[in-house]
Amino acid sequence: MKRSFSSFALLLITLQAIQTIPTAISTTKLVPADISKVKAWVAKNINDFNDRKSNDSKGIPRIVLDELLASAEDRLRLIRVAKDGFADFTTISDALETIPKDNKRRTIIQIGGGEYWEKITIKCNKPFITFYGDPMDIPRIVFNGTASQYGTIYSATVAVESDYFMAVNVAFVNSAPLPNVNRTGGQAVSMRISGDKAAFHNCKFIGFQDTLCDDRGRHFFKDCYVRGTVDFIFGNGKSLYLNTTIDSVAEGTGVITAQAREHVTEDSGFTFIHCNLTGLGNNTYLGRAWKQRPRVVFAYTYMGHLINDEGWSTWKFPEREGTVYYGEYKCAGPGSSSFGRVPYTKSLSKAEAKPFLSMTYINGNKWLIPPPKFP
Repeated sequence: MKRSFSSFALLLITLQAIQTIPTAISTTKLVPADISKVKAWVAKNINDFNDRKSNDSKGIPRIVLDELLASAEDRLRLIRVAKDGFADFTTISDALETIPKDNKRRTIIQIGGGEYWEKITIKCNKPFITFYGDPMDIPRIVFNGTASQYGTIYSATVAVESDYFMAVNVAFVNSAPLPNVNRTGGQAVSMRISGDKAAFHNCKFIGFQDTLCDDRGRHFFKDCYVRGTVDFIFGNGKSLYLNTTIDSVAEGTGVITAQAREHVTEDSGFTFIHCNLTGLGNNTYLGRAWKQRPRVVFAYTYMGHLINDEGWSTWKFPEREGTVYYGEYKCAGPGSSSFGRVPYTKSLSKAEAKPFLSMTYINGNKWLIPPPKFP
């Protein structure tokens, strides 16, 4: 059942008034060490529309969002999806079919609560899409694809290949069973993000091996939850994870990251700031050298008992001790102790940590916008 036009128009007008955004204030201020100040820091770095207009009118220096993004945010489209039928569509896939190729409008798909059994791929010619769920009734997009069926990266429950994607209050789940260590092909991705300039707010990524494929592009994860066992955040993206819980459920050896940078010219890496590492056992590694030159930094992060004393692993390639970039900066908790750490761990100074501790790490001051709000 479709909503009345008047209800739709009222909501669209409200969204257009409060969402975003022609400009972003230029700032290189670092993430505060005090987590209680992080919310204000985020607000300052992702200003709302009225603040930006006000600063612009006063002639305050600014960085203009790229023209494509600014234009798309000026023209919003809202599509509602709900399992009960009181919406435009009952499946997310059907809603996506109505978005034209070479889309130039911010299209918000508001998803009602419940479980959606779907395997979704958003192709590169459909940018500017937002998935939005109710924080009190988060929708779950679920599928059970595995590497043995599809290949690892194509096993994703949701794969996003387009730019400017955003997800707010959504759970991405791969329900394939825990892989058998004596068999291959059990990897099962819940989300693959391959587009540039993507943001995830209060989202969950649930799986076992290879849960989140942070494939390529610049990405921002805030207030999220990632669950897995081995290599459950992997890929060659350049991403900032802020205030995110990382939960290892490995019954034996676990590995959080497998960052895929291979060449010195590649501008990629994962940075985790004010995150919480929790989970089972005491034999989970922060990362392993899956590729030649992985780059991973943990800063101001709580590391529980699950973290192996060595912290990091070159896996089967000891020669990579000289090419990896594994950094830690002012972390806390029993798993953060430097005692027993592998010698190639970098205990970063303030100057060394600085490039990883601001929005400029992902050039976010040019493209990050606030998530939409609903009345």
